[in-house]
Amino acid sequence: MTEKPKTAKAAQPDTVLDAELAPITAMMSSRLMVLANLLKRGAILRYKRLAGLSSVEFGLVASLGRRPPMSVVRLAEAVGMDKGQISRALAELVARKLVAKAVNPRDNRETLVSLTKTGLAAHDAIVAGAQERNRRLLEQLSPQDLELLLGHIDRLTVVAAEMLAAEKELN
Repeated sequence: MTEKPKTAKAAQPDTVLDAELAPITAMMSSRLMVLANLLKRGAILRYKRLAGLSSVEFGLVASLGRRPPMSVVRLAEAVGMDKGQISRALAELVARKLVAKAVNPRDNRETLVSLTKTGLAAHDAIVAGAQERNRRLLEQLSPQDLELLLGHIDRLTVVAAEMLAAEKELN
């Protein structure tokens, strides 16, 4: 018995027609959120496996990166959380010797945090993992398709920021 060769189309997942979707899930923003959530969930699993970091911890390690020490307040702003939300994760990272805390020599009321040598190794694993995931995701696109997609994303980001600012003004 002979088997039909698989075509490139057969290898792709079944495409659901917009008419078959609930109106909200057919929207581009919903589709982007699904994609972002899938990527985030995969990243969380990878960084837990590679560096033993939770999602908040890997966000902190990634934000500290290879930068000079920064205040806890500035770090909280960088990750979009308040100081209280990140304090437990920071305490865990300090206990695991991934992050060091020090008093700011210019203002002894302020605490500065930075990655230790072990923290830098975890950061480098995160960066390498992110680069691999990015490469694997984008290899599906031609260079022209990628340039077009990134241009669209940049334009949509500008409009989304304007929409957010307008909503903030209404509240």
